[in-house]
Amino acid sequence: MIVLAIDTSAIASAALIRCHESFSDAAVLASFATEDTKSHAEVLAPGIRALLDEQSVGGADIARIVVGVGPGPFTGLRSGIATARALAFAWDTPLEGLMSLDALAWDAVAEGAPSGEFLVATDARRKELYWARYAADGTLLDGPHVTSPGELPALPVYGAGAGIYPEQLASAGARPVAAFDAAQPTAASLGLVAVARLAAGSQLADTTPLYLRESDAQVPGPRKRAL
Repeated sequence: MIVLAIDTSAIASAALIRCHESFSDAAVLASFATEDTKSHAEVLAPGIRALLDEQSVGGADIARIVVGVGPGPFTGLRSGIATARALAFAWDTPLEGLMSLDALAWDAVAEGAPSGEFLVATDARRKELYWARYAADGTLLDGPHVTSPGELPALPVYGAGAGIYPEQLASAGARPVAAFDAAQPTAASLGLVAVARLAAGSQLADTTPLYLRESDAQVPGPRKRAL
């Protein structure tokens, strides 16, 4: 059975995860991830097409689609969710969502890094971070949030957000983990998280995006009457 995972909360990425029908023995069959945080719409669909062609996989072979629902910027996040919804409709495939920060937590735990509670953080722009708090085994304890770096708890911080504001984090007692201070959520890790949870009988989320704050784009109000 093959699961297609997509995430555009920070960078554009996609992955094919192979597993049994019981969602056991999951492994990444193929994946791609960009390093650009601003070209999601241009590279995502061609990247998915290339993955499918490379593995000789068609839409009928995809048993489930999982998409990262953020938190993330409006435009980038919409690209991934809209693509996932379109493919799920076209292929008549089940679609579920998963918080993107869980992918970073999975990577940290997979590396055996945390010895206790920890944070993962990504760039929210506007001098803020998206972050969440996890137990040592990767269980979500709190979040997601969007705040200034100085408001994070005094815990180790994994992810690209940690590498952007080291001084502000240090002033709050948070400790960026150098080996992970450039890490972004990827579809490969997101897919492995999703399959592990499905294997454990857990339910995933819907595809409602986690924007966490209002958009800069506002609908204009009614025009004032000229006197």
